[in-house]
Amino acid sequence: MAKDDRDQTTDREESLRERIVRHEWNQFQGVNNEGGPANCQGNWPVFHQMRLSQFLTWPDDLLASYADDLDQADAQGRNLLTEKYGRMMESTVPDQYRRDIAPYLPRLGIERQTRQEAIIDQQVAWAEDFHQRYPKLGSEMRVLRTSQDTPETTSFETYLRGELGTYSAGTLDLYEQMVKNLAAQGRNLTKETVLATVRQSGFDSLDAAEQAQVQVRTQAWT
Repeated sequence: MAKDDRDQTTDREESLRERIVRHEWNQFQGVNNEGGPANCQGNWPVFHQMRLSQFLTWPDDLLASYADDLDQADAQGRNLLTEKYGRMMESTVPDQYRRDIAPYLPRLGIERQTRQEAIIDQQVAWAEDFHQRYPKLGSEMRVLRTSQDTPETTSFETYLRGELGTYSAGTLDLYEQMVKNLAAQGRNLTKETVLATVRQSGFDSLDAAEQAQVQVRTQAWT
């Protein structure tokens, strides 16, 4: 591929990532929260940094598929961010979830749930490894396990389960393949996502961010 073609491809991917983050932000503004809008719903810079960091690790076919999910949701009158946070409530406030949320969410079959749980197991293992290697950065992340959920605290595991549950079948296929490919290559998706985050905060490496002994918000929404 010629340099100009490579540059155009990179520009398209960057534009698509930014479009996805903005599309999610717009849906995020429509998420109803008890007691009124949450503080994070007014914090575009942090939302942008966290979500862009995730999408910087995704291949272009997965980005395109998820962008289409968001477009299709709009066309169908759905809000994927509302559904994501609603699914998290199955663990954090189960009684309210069963009464007020579950009847309005698309049902996920057993095969779909089984595939999601395999993805989640791999990603939690990656996150645990990251915590051990980078304890200061890890301390800024969500707690890891659903068993640690409370009405006020949502774990990485529960958050991921909620997000995966919003993906279309095609997007989940591509996401699952990405995770399998990374695992086969001995790579760690948490490490790569947090690296993208700290680079946006001005650090050139995870070691530099860890040694700086400053708070770097990592994976607030991932």
